[in-house]
Amino acid sequence: MASLASVASLASLASAAMALALLAGCGKGGSGATAPAANNKEMVERGRYLAKLADCAACHTTADGAPWAGGVELKSPFGTFYGTNITPDKEHGIGSWSADEFDAALRDGVTPDKHLYPAMPYTSYRSLTRADSDALYAYFMQARPAKVANREPDLKFPYNMRFGVRFWNMLFLKDELSDASAGKSAEWQRGRYLSNTLGHCAECHTPRGALGQMDLSRPLAGNRMARIGAPDITPAGLSAMGWTQPDLASLLTTGVASQGSATGEMFEVVHLSTQYMAPADVKAMTTYLMGDQPLAPQPLKVVNATGADIDAGRRTYVAVCAGCHGLDGGGKPHAAVAMKGNTSVRSADAHNLIAVTLDGIRAQHFGEKESMQEMPGFAGKLSDKEVADLANYMRASWGGAARVSEAQVQAVRAEGGGGH
Repeated sequence: MASLASVASLASLASAAMALALLAGCGKGGSGATAPAANNKEMVERGRYLAKLADCAACHTTADGAPWAGGVELKSPFGTFYGTNITPDKEHGIGSWSADEFDAALRDGVTPDKHLYPAMPYTSYRSLTRADSDALYAYFMQARPAKVANREPDLKFPYNMRFGVRFWNMLFLKDELSDASAGKSAEWQRGRYLSNTLGHCAECHTPRGALGQMDLSRPLAGNRMARIGAPDITPAGLSAMGWTQPDLASLLTTGVASQGSATGEMFEVVHLSTQYMAPADVKAMTTYLMGDQPLAPQPLKVVNATGADIDAGRRTYVAVCAGCHGLDGGGKPHAAVAMKGNTSVRSADAHNLIAVTLDGIRAQHFGEKESMQEMPGFAGKLSDKEVADLANYMRASWGGAARVSEAQVQAVRAEGGGGH
């Protein structure tokens, strides 16, 4: 089993699979500010860094397409959206936009001709500073124009009635998001801006209501909107899974920590965004996520359960998992994560553990800093009972979490995931 961990989307800057998804906007300009010059090298470089922090590439650049030309497919419960062209092409991109109009799109959810659907995360970018908006504008306006047409979203009725977004904004658009942690330090304040605004962590990690709105009474408490769910990254949730600030920093910068590797949407976040963060910003983000007074990590509880199912799970583990993850669950550096203390093994919600067991994980290359080998999926090799027994053996040995049933495995299998 190459990499059974799924610390899915921790500190998620992920925007690519939000419950609503990203698209085009509706015309109103921002408040007057001098348009930034695309030839201002200092501003352009600042914008380049901010575009990394905001993970813009996740929605606006396909694997084989021109940079910032859009086309990324974004599935949601409401239908499918497609990332838009944000190159300075005047026909298909933002080349004819002013800095005010760009700012209005980011913070108000409008562009010169349409309303944005609310998962282009203007719900988080609402508190973006004008200086950062202008730097982003300067950066994108010096990019190479790409004559790539935008695709209209394919939405179910009534969500395809774009005018409804006006009413959605009246109900749900807030000037600031709720805080999941407490603090007053300069690091905490900077981390708040990085997490709540630029990084838009809440877009994936905060539960959502029936109309796709974030439940701001439970900020960062976790949300299952993709195959790999975004876990609870509140201070209490992180403490329960044994996380510390150094562990979070390791995950954000290398994609790997003792609790597992970044998988699902969080792999893209690390790959495209957080690994490029300045050390001071990494420290600020981890300070915000855990608070100025971090909770102590809770120790690992070992159940040492017995029974026929546990014995069967141990045999399956030895047969298909131990070669990579070790008989003792310790994993192999730069190859396979540890099962002992792994977040998905410890989590009360076994969904991610089951999904990764069934689907596997593609090889993960986090720049030059870290890599994990491919893990094959076992959907075609293990029955629902075998997967449940395997999960229960690992959780009893290295997690102490609630039992997994065959019915749970069957439900996750039925959702589908396209294992490899």
